[in-house]
Amino acid sequence: MTFFSRAACAFLPLFLLAPVPALAQSPCTLQATPADTPQYAMPDDPWIYRGTDIPVDEKWLFGELPNGVRYAVRQNNVPPCQMSLRIAIDAGSLNEGDDERGFAHLVEHLTFRQSRDFGPGEAIPHFQRLGASLGSDTNAITSPTQTVYKLDLPNANRATLDESIGLFAGMVIAPTLSSDNLAADVPIVLSERREQAGPSRRIQDQTTQILYAGQRLAERLPIGTVDSLEGATQGSVRAFHDRWYRPENAVVVLVGDADEKVLAAMVEKHFADWQVDGSVTPAPDFGDPVAPAGADPANPVGEVSVIVEPGQPRGFTYAVLRPWVQIVDNLEYNRQNLLRSVAAAVVNRRLETQARSGGSYLYAQIGQDKISRSVDGTFVQFAPISEDWEAALAEVRGVIADALQQPPSQAEIDQAVAQFDVAFVDSVEQSRIQAGSALADQVVQAVDIREAIASPETFLDVFRSIAPRFTPEQVLEATRELFSGEVIRAAYLTPEPGEADVAQLRAALQTPVTASALARDDAEAIDFADLPAIGAPASPAVIEPLGVFDIERLTFPNGVRALIWDRNNEPGRVTVRVRFGAGWQGFAPDEGVYAQMGPLALVNSGVGPLDQNDLDRIAAGSKLGFEFSIDDGTFVFQGLTRQEDLENQLYLFAAKLAMPGWDAAPFERAKASAKIAYNSYARDPGGVLNRDLDWLLRDRDPRFATATPAQLDAATPDQFREVWSRLLSQGPVEVDVFGDIDRQATIDALSRTFGALDQREPLPASVTSRQMAFPEDTSEPVTLTFDGDTDQGAAVVAWETGAGSAGLPESRKLYLLSQIFSNRLIDGLRERAGAAYSPMVSSSWPLDVDSGGLTFALVQIDPSLLPAFYDEAAEIAADLAANGPSPDELALVQEPIRQYLNRAQTGHTFWLNQLEGAAFDANRVTNIRTIWSDYDEASVAEMQALAKKYFAGTQPLRVSVVPAEGAGTAAAGR
Repeated sequence: MTFFSRAACAFLPLFLLAPVPALAQSPCTLQATPADTPQYAMPDDPWIYRGTDIPVDEKWLFGELPNGVRYAVRQNNVPPCQMSLRIAIDAGSLNEGDDERGFAHLVEHLTFRQSRDFGPGEAIPHFQRLGASLGSDTNAITSPTQTVYKLDLPNANRATLDESIGLFAGMVIAPTLSSDNLAADVPIVLSERREQAGPSRRIQDQTTQILYAGQRLAERLPIGTVDSLEGATQGSVRAFHDRWYRPENAVVVLVGDADEKVLAAMVEKHFADWQVDGSVTPAPDFGDPVAPAGADPANPVGEVSVIVEPGQPRGFTYAVLRPWVQIVDNLEYNRQNLLRSVAAAVVNRRLETQARSGGSYLYAQIGQDKISRSVDGTFVQFAPISEDWEAALAEVRGVIADALQQPPSQAEIDQAVAQFDVAFVDSVEQSRIQAGSALADQVVQAVDIREAIASPETFLDVFRSIAPRFTPEQVLEATRELFSGEVIRAAYLTPEPGEADVAQLRAALQTPVTASALARDDAEAIDFADLPAIGAPASPAVIEPLGVFDIERLTFPNGVRALIWDRNNEPGRVTVRVRFGAGWQGFAPDEGVYAQMGPLALVNSGVGPLDQNDLDRIAAGSKLGFEFSIDDGTFVFQGLTRQEDLENQLYLFAAKLAMPGWDAAPFERAKASAKIAYNSYARDPGGVLNRDLDWLLRDRDPRFATATPAQLDAATPDQFREVWSRLLSQGPVEVDVFGDIDRQATIDALSRTFGALDQREPLPASVTSRQMAFPEDTSEPVTLTFDGDTDQGAAVVAWETGAGSAGLPESRKLYLLSQIFSNRLIDGLRERAGAAYSPMVSSSWPLDVDSGGLTFALVQIDPSLLPAFYDEAAEIAADLAANGPSPDELALVQEPIRQYLNRAQTGHTFWLNQLEGAAFDANRVTNIRTIWSDYDEASVAEMQALAKKYFAGTQPLRVSVVPAEGAGTAAAGR
């Protein structure tokens, strides 16, 4: 069952938003007619379950055509009216010959360019006109073992579904693999390859080569080689396609808002006639991991490598590898998998405890995975804090050695088991609202790893059936199974030449290690009932309708406001979002380092009497979350929970405001992490932009500057506490609780938590007056440099736009304009010139502040082509301002957003995202009523007016990132 191997919905028409929307049922379900009679469905002999005792998930209908095509279909109306089609070809980069490296991925590109029913470049626009978005709805992916074509078709009726399946089938079965199309697509693939290049790619390549030495996986990544791609011919690519794109190698999955007979009949109609001459080519032998001759069976260390990549953070990976074998995916196999999962969770908790206590590594984790039908491995990864990698390795191995020698405590096991149980229960609760696209992907994944699928109920039943096996002795045995294997391989990444060599690495792995029990955690569970109260409970002074649906606004005597909405179409799912304070506005100019440290350290610094380990223990057996982010004008806590845990979730958030903990260890750990990462920014264009772009877009405001190592060294836990104590206590608080809630229980829980807070301090005028400034002088481009590959570069062009919630309608139309701009840029730089793989244009319109809005274009490109990018962007901006887009260009971006709105609105999170802040800001409510018309009724004239307003007569900010002159030159920056 795939879960163990890797780790009916209300429909709300947006056009009814006047004045208050009403709920209606999905109108799209396609009912079967007598003509919808699949001939090859096999309900009594589903192919994916053959040879297993796993209970059949009868919501699926499986079939097998005479030509060998296997299919799986399922009725699902989440989201309503959508159909999700997957065509999986059982061939990827491991199926390539030596002179075909990259062909599997190249064929994927060619499939979308031209085919049996589509002329050059017609496929993507066709599906966009039907509402499918490029990248999210219409996409493909090539892995070492599989190529999968994906289409999520919104608003599907019988005609569009039938036509789309036929067209998509024609793309996969009969692409036009011509010399002209190769000439167009090879440069695009090479651009994609160039964008992927750099330190991260080199590290991945070298690590893959050492971990899978002697196997095909070591040398065949999907992106391929330049020589093979440039040497591709019409004949050689056609030969690859004919060899592997055969009905016997294909699985078709179709999930959607239709009777399963309708879906099965359509699959049979469009795939039954697929025939390919010749016999099936067997897949090549992927090879097994093999220990070197004479290796110690008790410690079979094989290939090891030291990877030197200047500027990169240190990292160590070692793997205990076993051959991948085709298993019998039965219940007992999955029970053993679960035992090993619990064992790994116990070890990971100990490794994390050791790191928190001031260990010699920043993080460490273990995990079992089956990789590309090539190995079954247990992987150990950690990041040494300093150059003393041997101490970090010994510390990690010491924790593992203890786990291999002595059984864990029952308390440790119970904590891990409780977390798994919550996850399985949640899966059952969410199963009826699981998106059809996710269900389709699950079958494709199961086929790839050669396992069956199972319902969430089966997952939970199997897990609970082995409760008697979760004993210290059984978990010890499972831990030992994790670390038994044919060969051990390792790779150490270091920025410093000479810091380690292969002999030292091998010796360190072969040196006997002393077991360390310091990280064992036998502490008893903690009960929320034993924690101190937030304060005296206070009921809301006012409960009133918000004016949208039956959402209510609560106002408490202390000034806290809340929005609550009981929506039971997502059973067991509740989202809590707490907005407070001033966000980026709240920081003084010299406090940027503490802003950067906040998301890394604030949550983990504790709550009241609870430190990090206490928070883990108290969360065991509960569904709780604690995300933290900083927006322009507010701070945000968020957690996904359920009604039975809602009050505890609210308590954690309220306690963070009322009685924050100030454990210094998370701060020091976050500081070490930031220092380690800093030097890596200068090694590639993307890193430089991550480091400096926000700072440049904000007119070099020091709050947005990435902290340097010197600034991090000067930062102190006491100052961190001083800054964040102030920020946690200031400004209004809004609590949003949306989802499957008990209304009165939620109000009572809010009263005991946020209603019990003290009065908040108002935001000082010095805070609310701070602006997010755009650079005044943009006459000259800004040039940044990096130490890296000379054929890599990046550029940004940015225009200042608007901000503030009163401008929400304009922000929506500006989004449409940015997508038109993006399509033109893709067409100009990618499709016509092959200069860049993924240029994009984005629009940002802050709602909580009145400044800081941007539209910007970003591209990764060869430095020699940067002028072409600037010219292309300037030409597009000028033409949109002078002439506007064509009606077809506007329609191509409108239909996907219409369909997105229709899909997304079925979940409460969509409405939470639209209405957050509405407890204090009436504009959020007023402008929610025009959300559909702002997109649907936008005109070409409006697009031109916006382009003229923001693009014409202004000089955008231009930022170029280019290689530094001379090898080893330090990257220039601010």
